[in-house]
Amino acid sequence: MFLTIFLFAVGFVLLIKGADMLVDGAGGLARRFGISEIVIGLTIVAFGTSMPELIVNILASVNDNTEIAVGNIIGSNVANVLLILGIAAVIYPLSVKRNTTYKEIPFALLSALVIVFLGADELVNNAPDSILSRGDGLTLLGFFCIFMYYIFSIAKDDASLKKSEELLLPFNKIWLFILLGISGLVIGGKFIVDGAVAIATASGVSQSLIGLTVVAIGTSLPELATSAVAAYKKNTDIAIGNVVGSNIFNSFWILGISSVIRPLPLLNRNNGDLMLNVLVSALLFLFLFIGKKHMLERWQGVAFIVMYACYLIYLIHLG
Repeated sequence: MFLTIFLFAVGFVLLIKGADMLVDGAGGLARRFGISEIVIGLTIVAFGTSMPELIVNILASVNDNTEIAVGNIIGSNVANVLLILGIAAVIYPLSVKRNTTYKEIPFALLSALVIVFLGADELVNNAPDSILSRGDGLTLLGFFCIFMYYIFSIAKDDASLKKSEELLLPFNKIWLFILLGISGLVIGGKFIVDGAVAIATASGVSQSLIGLTVVAIGTSLPELATSAVAAYKKNTDIAIGNVVGSNIFNSFWILGISSVIRPLPLLNRNNGDLMLNVLVSALLFLFLFIGKKHMLERWQGVAFIVMYACYLIYLIHLG
């Protein structure tokens, strides 16, 4: 138990330092190539901070812990919007680019809706059980390819932008910071998740609850650390792009791979969580037109955090 607690503490240190290095490296990369920070946030940063979810889901699918695989992704996506964007907005109000408002955030909403549709076997096909089959997994991966095509197209447009003269980091340091940052996030996230799961399992709670709470929050810690640091440094594009990109990666890439490895059953108690995933994505879009347009203000961040606290209380009460 002492070793578990020690690694848990080390994990937090690696997580915070990794986030700091990743934000600095990603910002330097954007300035070096004249690419907008939102593109970097939607790709390199989002992929790096989604690594813990990817690792946990692959291991969960291989080991037939399918409830954790589903709960991890849905819980992480809800935590990303309500908890992480909530905290980031409280630290510093997040201005959101027009493209992100009208294209990337709706794409994240689409990813939540696609999961609901693909998992509605009982409703659509009168099947005895709902399941994300291997065919559904390939469909999710197909959507992910469309998203990546879109990202490459806007990155190509950004390449024509004037490069910043303020090159804070040389190439070797940029890539070193990105690699070390991602490594710190992945290793730190694993230490924290392993310790948290061990404690939760010893308490005798269900796999689904562990996936939706402990594992989801644990694997979302890289996103939390990265977006919080980015907000503190006023890199709002990286803060918002990290969350939106991570949700799209989680839904289309990670859940797609997981269901291709092993079909994932969706339990009746997952229906409410799936619909909440849709609701929070829609709410994020709606909030950008309430108050200051295209801005996530501090009061909205507080509202997100309160909603997430209520959701956790509900899950724990449900058991």
